[in-house]
Amino acid sequence: MKDIFDALEKGHNEFLHSLEDATAWSPSQRITAWQAQAAEMSNMAELMGRGLTKHLTHITDVHKQRWQDSLTAYGKAFEDLTQAQTQGALYNAFESYWKDAAQRVVLTMDTLRQRGDNFIEHEEAGCPPVLIYDYDLVLDGADLPHPCCYMLLKIRPPENTPCRDPKPWKRPYIIIDPRAGHGAGIGGFKPDSQVGVALRDGHPVYFVAFKRMPEKGQTLADVTRAEAAFVRKVKELHPEAPNPVVTGNCQGGWATLLLAATNPDLTGPIILNGAPVSTWAGRVGENPMRYNGGILGGTYNAMFYSDLGHGVFDGADIVQNFELLNPARNYFGKYYDLYAKVDTEPHRFLEFERWWGGYFLLNEAEMKWIVEQLFVGNRLSKNEAQLEPGRNVDIKQIRAPIIVFASFGDNITPPQQALNWILDTYADEREIAIRGQRIIYMVHDQVGHLGIFVSSKIAKKEHTEVTSTLKTIEALPPGLYEMSIDDYEGELLDRQFTVSFHERGMDDLRALDDGREDEIPFAAVARASEQQAEFYDVCVRPFVQAGVTEQSADLRRRTHPLRLQRELLSSMNPFLSALPGWAEKAKAERQPVASDNPFVELERVNAAMIEQSMDLFRDLRDTMYENLFYTIWGSPYMRWFGRTKQPGRTLKHADELRSLPPVQAALMHVEEGGFREAVVRMLILLAESRGNVRRDRLERSSRVLTQDEPFRSLTPDERSFMLQEQTLIVEFAPERALSSLPKLLKSKEERELAAKVVRYIPGDIDEMTPHTLEMLQSFHKVLGLPPATGNITEDPLAESATPAKADADIEPAVTEAPVRKPAAAAAKTRTAQKASPRKPAARKAATRKAAASKPATGRKQGTSARKSEEPAE
Repeated sequence: MKDIFDALEKGHNEFLHSLEDATAWSPSQRITAWQAQAAEMSNMAELMGRGLTKHLTHITDVHKQRWQDSLTAYGKAFEDLTQAQTQGALYNAFESYWKDAAQRVVLTMDTLRQRGDNFIEHEEAGCPPVLIYDYDLVLDGADLPHPCCYMLLKIRPPENTPCRDPKPWKRPYIIIDPRAGHGAGIGGFKPDSQVGVALRDGHPVYFVAFKRMPEKGQTLADVTRAEAAFVRKVKELHPEAPNPVVTGNCQGGWATLLLAATNPDLTGPIILNGAPVSTWAGRVGENPMRYNGGILGGTYNAMFYSDLGHGVFDGADIVQNFELLNPARNYFGKYYDLYAKVDTEPHRFLEFERWWGGYFLLNEAEMKWIVEQLFVGNRLSKNEAQLEPGRNVDIKQIRAPIIVFASFGDNITPPQQALNWILDTYADEREIAIRGQRIIYMVHDQVGHLGIFVSSKIAKKEHTEVTSTLKTIEALPPGLYEMSIDDYEGELLDRQFTVSFHERGMDDLRALDDGREDEIPFAAVARASEQQAEFYDVCVRPFVQAGVTEQSADLRRRTHPLRLQRELLSSMNPFLSALPGWAEKAKAERQPVASDNPFVELERVNAAMIEQSMDLFRDLRDTMYENLFYTIWGSPYMRWFGRTKQPGRTLKHADELRSLPPVQAALMHVEEGGFREAVVRMLILLAESRGNVRRDRLERSSRVLTQDEPFRSLTPDERSFMLQEQTLIVEFAPERALSSLPKLLKSKEERELAAKVVRYIPGDIDEMTPHTLEMLQSFHKVLGLPPATGNITEDPLAESATPAKADADIEPAVTEAPVRKPAAAAAKTRTAQKASPRKPAARKAATRKAAASKPATGRKQGTSARKSEEPAE
């Protein structure tokens, strides 16, 4: 016993020594740690309670209302039955209904048989794109140095659709469809889809499609290289046009980000439609799909199912997961709609099912990258994603404008997943501007995931406007904007939109979310997923692979429930051989029942009740999913377990932005430039003093910088470079920016003309803010001009401008020589151009990627402009 006490005696036990160590936790530190853990548990309990309350409130409100509506409909149906019995018409109503119902059953079954036949034919043909347009193969990814299954297609404008004549200077459009189990073609699935909107405006349209089976050894890096080769090919085919617009749908959206980040010089504006980038994000009580990684097991799942496929992952498994998101719609609703509207619905149903039922395959390396880097690891927004070892993908490298389209009606990619990467990538909106980036986003309240890029009227309106405003978007100052479409007028080919651009900050994006505390448990999922994947790779995979052959993998794919249900309901089934004849007979004898037939009303109510019961199951399942997820992964231990995966990228402090190379390069040239640089600089200084701009000021500024010489002859890259450089000068050296103006404007004529331009854009002096007027007077004082008085109501450069007209025969400034001008105007323009000895493009090699600008239009709140579709490049 004495030895035991001696061992515990202070000075004789290493444990007691550790308690005296300065690095060991003191009792107060332990209490602090316990308090922190208690706070974490309290926060998680509050979060789970908030989510549970939201779920239950939704279930109560929605299903209560639907139940009441169904009871009301039941009551009306029984009243109509009683009335029909009283009138002696009940038997006739019953006879008419059952005859109609029998015919609808036959026609519905025959439509399902046609779906099965279409499926088999589509599979035998190799699942070609479901585009409704004819196309030509331009480049096959299988022929590239790094082969892949992707293809570049050129869409032929349809002869029976009114389209503007294509011009060599029209900016090409490249559309990348998602490869997420389905085939390509959804972006050109309808006449009003993205392809149709761009074709009608006279743009060349290219489509990035893919084959059903990936090339052997194909990786996501190979796919990105192929997409870059496609863009280069399009640029080669259209040398007079600006860089092409690249549109990415859903998972094609993050693929577009990879392309633009690894090849920043290739693309023009990029458009992301419902693209999941920040995959941990979402609202508590909504968006259950993001919990799949934590509930179903993470990366090893993709590895296991790839092994069962002999190294190939079956896209039908992804599609089945999508269907489970909304079982009422996918397993009952769409079939009942077909049955209820069998006289008009089959064509639309078969069209959609041809795409929905085309199942594509991915290599294990591709699927593992998608799950590990994006959906479980969330590495793209944290700047940790690697296409290949040592090749990080940094979204900050993108220089083209980024347009993001999201919707609260999207249950696959909610707005938070489409937008929160901006919060994770940039310190604030000021860094976006300083780096010369333009990010414009649109958020809708209703349109669903497929509606974003199929045929929704809302989506059509959004896509049409994006097609017709890209030139204005490129002329916007760098920064973060929300775009809204307020109204439109006119026929399709001459339609004009009223568009508003509202300058936004990071807080506006945060307001779309309900906080980011709910993302912390995903870090533990990411770490656990890595460990599970390692264990599976070392201890389980050899046995799984040993039991799989190419034949067994093919058998598993052929017997997948989604494929099997289509094959069983096809002409291959001998029991359905008589169905086509019955269907023809039913069509010949078709007698649709009256819509007010009481038995039809009863049928609709029963269908609504069935669909509601399935929706109730879905809502309860999602509630359980969310609470199970946070119960497992939201505990203090699991938060500690995931601590190494929690940190995002280290963002620069505002003071550190001055050290960026583009900023230093711009500050070295404060005293260089001419008329153009001076006007832009003065407009930016005005914007700094004003803080916002009205719509009329935006229109005047846009006209001067894009339609008037000497600005009109600038290429988009030169104009963007000038705006960025002058913004950096104003941002980091405002006093030198003002005092050095006389060195840019050497002659009195130049100074007077520049002063008139700068006074013309803000409008009437009486409407100017005191700060704006004070800055104007400062310009005049520095330039040695008399004080500013009176208003400039006419554009001082208008005589040298191109008529602001949507004329298909007028080429844009980027490719067209200056138009002929009156002698006086020509002399004025020559003076301004000679005074600009150093064009922005002269130092492109050193500072081409200079960041940033608040343009002549300045920082705006709710600015807007009205434009036609024709000048949309």
